[in-house]
Amino acid sequence: MRFFRIGDKIVSREKLVEQITGILRDRERGATQADTAKSHGVERSFVSWLETLGEVRRGRRVGLIAFPVANGDEVRALAEAHGVEFLLVMSQSERESLEGSPGDQVFNRVLDTLATLKDFDVLVLLASDWRVGTIEKILGREVVALTLGPSPLRHDVVVDLAQLDDILDGVTAPDIDTATTKARSSARAKAGELLRTTGRWTRSKK
Repeated sequence: MRFFRIGDKIVSREKLVEQITGILRDRERGATQADTAKSHGVERSFVSWLETLGEVRRGRRVGLIAFPVANGDEVRALAEAHGVEFLLVMSQSERESLEGSPGDQVFNRVLDTLATLKDFDVLVLLASDWRVGTIEKILGREVVALTLGPSPLRHDVVVDLAQLDDILDGVTAPDIDTATTKARSSARAKAGELLRTTGRWTRSKK
């Protein structure tokens, strides 16, 4: 347990995390800011401040599917930094493992994924050229594609993270306020640090 001595006070980090988690859970379950503040013994403005501080993205719901990719961890980190809500990122070996599953399991996984994506406004798709057109027809909604190569694509491809960053900037940038922009910048800075340690994010953000 981590404690901080501030003057004559001892502050527990775990207690803070527990209280904040409880506040956010109440809000997620539909409680108003006023009711949440009352039940946790804080001001309503504090609840509002927490939500603003932690907000990553508002606006359209965005999903991302990518396969087969060699730098999956970096792709996930970048997408999460942009607030992408649905992620399915696979290497060739992971895709082959899925394809090698019993037919009913594969079919159910595909149906579940398509059903989930129906609730999203935009899908960012990183795949072979043939997959792009097919998924556009199936979903009948906006699909933003970054083609990884011609079909059939049976080897891992390193995703251009700078190019993906530009795409995600475009699809996750509806009207947002200053506080949200700061929160997103903080999240992206953390992701950028991870990516820089791998040497794969070659362009710095302005």
